[in-house]
Amino acid sequence: MSVCDLKPGQKALVSGLLGDERLARRLRALGAIEGTEVKVKRVAPLGDPIIINFMGFDLAIRKKDAKNIVVKDVV
Repeated sequence: MSVCDLKPGQKALVSGLLGDERLARRLRALGAIEGTEVKVKRVAPLGDPIIINFMGFDLAIRKKDAKNIVVKDVV
């Protein structure tokens, strides 16, 4: 399951990152670390971008990048 599969208002824990190392490094720098809680705040009408919240700050992320954030344990 990825961040894209969550509905607005749902929370989950990051369990890993997929994709190339450059993207994974960028996402880790933004706070996508294993065990971090992520919440989907909004999804644009056409599904792209997605506004997510990591560690207290909001981040607008493209859907294709959000698919690389693997989550588990929907809270």
